[in-house]
Amino acid sequence: MSAVNSAAASDVLSQYRAQSDDRAGKSNELGKDAFMELMLAQLKNQNPLEPQDNGDFIAQLAQFSSLEEMQNLSGRVDDVVGQFRSSQALQASAMVGKSVLAPSQVGILGAEGEVTGTIQVPASTGGLSLSVMNQSGELVRQIDMGNSQAGVVSFQWDGQDGNGNNLPPGPYTIVANGSYPSGMEQLPTMVSANVDSVSLGKNGSITLNLAGMGSIPLSEVQQVN
Repeated sequence: MSAVNSAAASDVLSQYRAQSDDRAGKSNELGKDAFMELMLAQLKNQNPLEPQDNGDFIAQLAQFSSLEEMQNLSGRVDDVVGQFRSSQALQASAMVGKSVLAPSQVGILGAEGEVTGTIQVPASTGGLSLSVMNQSGELVRQIDMGNSQAGVVSFQWDGQDGNGNNLPPGPYTIVANGSYPSGMEQLPTMVSANVDSVSLGKNGSITLNLAGMGSIPLSEVQQVN
């Protein structure tokens, strides 16, 4: 910009310092209104012996136009993001009360009297087994699932111990093992659980609160029943 009268420039700068102090915590960026006021102050207080060049003035107008377009675009993007998050929240709330399949080694034995889930088998095994332990770490059921090909294998525990007795409701540890030439290998499991509620983070993240199993990110859910 062209030179301005020193006293007038000082007044303008003092004015914007005061406005900046009043807006502390909101934004440190120069908005389009402040940009226009500064440009008009420059024109009003320019040296009449050295008026601003037309090319410089046109360039400043172009800068103002670009700044206005950027702020309008930013506002539209914020609106789209807000709508997207609202849509996510609505979809997540619809999952409350449903059963989901999530990575876990804990199964909740409920009123239905069974725990279901899947085992990720990386390679064919001649001895796939499922161990169920109570909260004390005591083995209450050993299920031999025999030979298995690589892939996802479903399992179901009926809530009974090895003698056919019904066990009390509550959390049980589910451990899957596969027999391989190198020895026994623990395999990843996914367990079905009910969604009690949904939490929305400030950054738009969605967390599912599962009955008896704690919270997991929505992204970890593999299946909704």
